[in-house]
Formats: sequence, C-alpha cells, structure tokens
Amino acid sequence: MKWQRFLSIPVFAVLLLMGFVCYITVFIFIEDWVGLQSSAGSLNALIFAVLASLCLFSFSSCVLIDPGYATASYVPDVEDSGVSDQEAKTNVIQSRRCDKCSTYKPPRAHHCRVCRRCVLRMDHHCLWVNNCVGYWNYKAFFTLVFYTTIGSLYSTTIVITCAFQKDWEFGGSGSLKVFYVTCAVTMAALTLTLGTLLGWHVYLIIRNMTTIEYYEAIRTEWLARKSGQSYRHPYNLSVYKNITSVLGPNMMKWLWPVAVSHLKDGLVFPTLRDNS
Repeated sequence: MKWQRFLSIPVFAVLLLMGFVCYITVFIFIEDWVGLQSSAGSLNALIFAVLASLCLFSFSSCVLIDPGYATASYVPDVEDSGVSDQEAKTNVIQSRRCDKCSTYKPPRAHHCRVCRRCVLRMDHHCLWVNNCVGYWNYKAFFTLVFYTTIGSLYSTTIVITCAFQKDWEFGGSGSLKVFYVTCAVTMAALTLTLGTLLGWHVYLIIRNMTTIEYYEAIRTEWLARKSGQSYRHPYNLSVYKNITSVLGPNMMKWLWPVAVSHLKDGLVFPTLRDNS
C-alpha cells in the first residue's frame, strides 16, 4: 500500500530530476573537467554518488514512512490542561475534537485535507513526496532537504568550475555554450531554492515549531500584544533540547533519516510549564 505513493507524477518528477542531475554531473561535467579515469575524477564521482544515494534514501524514507495519525482510542487528558472547573474541562475536550474525522486531536496534531486524517505534529502535506510530513517522518524530510541542498551545491560548483576551465575558443560550439549556461543557471536556482528551504527548517527546528505552528504563532503574538501581554511558543525549551527532540540525542545519528528511536508516541510533548 505504501509503495503506491511512488505512483505519483510529482514523485516521478523528483526521481527523474535526481537521475538527470546525477547523469550530467558525473558523466558530462566531471568527465569533461578532469575525466572519470583520473583520481580526482573518481573521487569527485564517488563523493557525489554518496550524496545522491543519501538523497534517494531520505526521499524514499519520507515517502514510505507514515507521519503518524491520531487514533480513535485517543482521549485528551484534561487533568494536564490546568483547568479545574468541570464545565471548562468539557469545553477543553470538545475543542480538541476534530469535526472532519471525529477523533480527538493530540497536542500539535492537525487535520490534513488530502490524507483526510489528523496527523501527529503535522508540518505540512508535501506534494513532492505524496505524503504528509509529520511526527515520524519529519526527520527524513529534513535530511532529504539537507542532502539535496549539499548535492545541488556540489553539482553547481562542478558545473561552474568545468565551464571556467574549458577552452571555449577552440572547443566550444554555440549549442554547447547554451547547454553549459542552462545547466549552470538551473543548478544555481535549484541550490538557492533548496538552501532557502533548508534554512527555513533549521529555523523551525531550533525553535521547536512546525510550519503550521509558526503561522499560528504570528496570530497569537499579535493578539497577545494587542492585550498587553507577551507570548512564547510553549514547546520552545532551549536550542539544544529543541534540536535533540527532532534529530535525537546522538549527534552521530542526526543526519541518518531513519534513526528515530528517541521518538515516543507523538501524543505528549514537554512544554515550558513542565520545566518551570
């Protein structure tokens, strides 16, 4: 069932783009630059092949791993909500009930209109992986963005280096120049796009926020300022704790997409109130 997620035009387009970038980087630009038979060429090809493999593995993990869904058996614990009045407790329970799928939403869970289910710690629904990005596959998504950014930057550097060292006066036709310029511009644009996305998710991780929570926090901060109060994201503990809650306590496994043994059930998250 999960493998059917690969039967999607956007997913196929991503795989096609990965294959195209790998082919032109290794068999055209590295070959033209130093030659694949040389030690420098073999080393660069090996490094890029490792990056490409990590990209593909992270991508496959992100597609295949379920983000985590709220189950019908979940009922919110109103004792931890800090509410003492019985009527208020009832209101808290009702406010956490999803009108669309008729289940109770755990903290940080949101309903996905595409998946038609409430997703644990939902960040967004990603068209390019044909899956929601949530509690269990967010790390795979982050490593995907990280490795594709590094790989794209590496490819861009090789393309530009190859273009500058090529003797265009004696060995470059007009169509070849157009090909080089097109590839360089495309790779630079791809690197900039992926780098921006990577920076965005680094920002979210060090603040222990999801994309949805970020936009919710903007409105909450505005309402707090309007009433003369201050607001701080309740799950923003510290930079180190925020990072380890997503990537894990072992730094050696931070960039391994399936190293998620530190994750629990996705139903309870430590807050500032717990530490106070």
